[in-house]
Amino acid sequence: MKTLKDFNFKNKKALIRVDFNVPLDENFNVTDATRIEAAKPTIDAILAQGGSVILMSHLGRPKGVEEKYSLKHILKTASAILGVPVQFATDCIGLTAKNTAEKLQAGEVLLLENLRFHSEEEAGDLAFAKELASLGDVYVNDAFGTAHRAHASTTIIAQFFPAEKCFGLLLAKEIESLNKVLKNSEKPVTAVLGGSKVSSKITVIENILDKVDHMIIGGGMTFTFVKALGGKIGDSICEDDKQELALEILRLAKEKGVQIHIPVDVVAANAFANDAETQIVDVNKIPDGWQGLDAGPKSLENFHKVIMESKTILWNGPLGVFEMENFAKGTITLGNSIAASTANGAFSLVGGGDSVAAVKQFGLEDKVSYVSTGGGAMLEMLEGRILPGIAAILD
Repeated sequence: MKTLKDFNFKNKKALIRVDFNVPLDENFNVTDATRIEAAKPTIDAILAQGGSVILMSHLGRPKGVEEKYSLKHILKTASAILGVPVQFATDCIGLTAKNTAEKLQAGEVLLLENLRFHSEEEAGDLAFAKELASLGDVYVNDAFGTAHRAHASTTIIAQFFPAEKCFGLLLAKEIESLNKVLKNSEKPVTAVLGGSKVSSKITVIENILDKVDHMIIGGGMTFTFVKALGGKIGDSICEDDKQELALEILRLAKEKGVQIHIPVDVVAANAFANDAETQIVDVNKIPDGWQGLDAGPKSLENFHKVIMESKTILWNGPLGVFEMENFAKGTITLGNSIAASTANGAFSLVGGGDSVAAVKQFGLEDKVSYVSTGGGAMLEMLEGRILPGIAAILD
């Protein structure tokens, strides 16, 4: 696996695909700079060697050129984080981009305008990729969040750098962390899968059953399993057409010697609202008119024991509706259990939009081993797929 360590960037222009798709408020201020901060080590390393850096990214889902999706809005934040004034090209291809890139001196940083202002980017257009490639000497992919897309700047471009391409530090760390769970894990391995739907996690479950010893199932998908097993789930969320599938997963797990842990009790509410009335009930005895919105205390105790005995932990998806304060306890308690196990020497990987949001919200980010930056990309790797952006560098 070629990384920055395999190159000397002195007097070279590194063309880096970063993921600067950051949230902006109504005044175009960056409200969460995590993704820019995540790319900083790669940029710093290249500048320290006497190279220069050309950054490519998308922002949002523009239909053609849209002012509100211009990357110029993030210049101030990027310059502050990187500690150097970031130059800006008002297009990512054409004369403007070419001239600005050519004038770039060692130690300087240039940000190109939003790649998705050109439809050729998402179409994976060869000519567009070639024009982007002409701007730099070495291609570095450091955007895990887009590595599962065969776009011009993430995948197609790599063929124009047969020997001069590598992974940035962030993407290399993502691959290494996922491989630690999927290929080189220390046992026992526990996967915690939360979220509302079995259907969105089914391929992940199928792919990781061979790699884990324990699987904790939480969140809304709990109730599809409980109902399939004959339990009463009241008005809880349920995928009725996935009950057979739930039973098949349980059968497969048993066959492979994987222990499945499902909540035994829940915090049930009489409405989907933070101020609803609540009661703690057995997961398979939820009264009509009530719905399970969080894992109950006995379940959390059971999960804690499993987590504390684990050496490798993967967490994808919350245990309850953590966005509402009264139904966040399960997710917070689980996060604290994972943090405690990590402090005891376990390797913990957190990924997937909601779990990442949860660890940030509850201050657990620095208490787990690694927080993945790519939701969709991570899920596809967990499903056992080879991501096109990664394959293009390995090729």
